[in-house]
Amino acid sequence: MNIEFHVEQVSFPAIDVAKVTSWIERVAAGYGKRVGEVHYIFCSDERILQVNREFLRHDYYTDHIGFDYSVDNILSGDLFLSLDTIRSNAEQLGEQYGRELHRVIIHGILHLVGFKDKTPSERREMEAAEDAALEML
Repeated sequence: MNIEFHVEQVSFPAIDVAKVTSWIERVAAGYGKRVGEVHYIFCSDERILQVNREFLRHDYYTDHIGFDYSVDNILSGDLFLSLDTIRSNAEQLGEQYGRELHRVIIHGILHLVGFKDKTPSERREMEAAEDAALEML
């Protein structure tokens, strides 16, 4: 198991790395999964736009982009999180920044678990899983 946190073009966010790491492992275990190599890259809007253009051929900002390398029940991936967009989303939603940051952190893991969020019903399932995970933090 190896969860790493990195920054690109931003300062490291105020999170308790040990607590978040343990939380991620507990959430994954709740779905019968183990955490392998997961790399969180906290970045700026400009960096996530660059990743989006280069790897996904999309030309827009987003709060997260995930690359899933999971095999069987071992979750692995690179998860880019734009702290700029997360902060903007928190303000628009009237949510605390820290809660929104944790929501996006676990959102990436839930994608690795197998959750989707393209359709309205998939989004409802994802949001319910996020809410349940946030209760475990």
